[in-house]
Amino acid sequence: MEGEGRRVVACADAETAWGHLQGGEFDVLVTDVNLPGLSGTELARRWLKDDAARNVILYSGFDFRSNLTSMGSNVRVVPKEDFEQLDQVLAKIGEQLQHRVASKG
Repeated sequence: MEGEGRRVVACADAETAWGHLQGGEFDVLVTDVNLPGLSGTELARRWLKDDAARNVILYSGFDFRSNLTSMGSNVRVVPKEDFEQLDQVLAKIGEQLQHRVASKG
């Protein structure tokens, strides 16, 4: 996931990730669904509660297609181990963010 213009903060569990999300500026949350303690989907819901337009990637083997619309328009599912698709989705999010910044400035 690391690449030009990307900063990755890895966390062992959702509770640690939640602490980072509350204390920092992040453009995208990439999370597995099965995590010890708080699930990745609950972590995503908490983060999206304040801003439903945030970008979330559920990196999982589960099929969430029917439930994604309830979470937000910028929630995507990438199958586990599909590193190419993960990189493509991250690149597309990066382009969208750059476009927003360019259009504001």
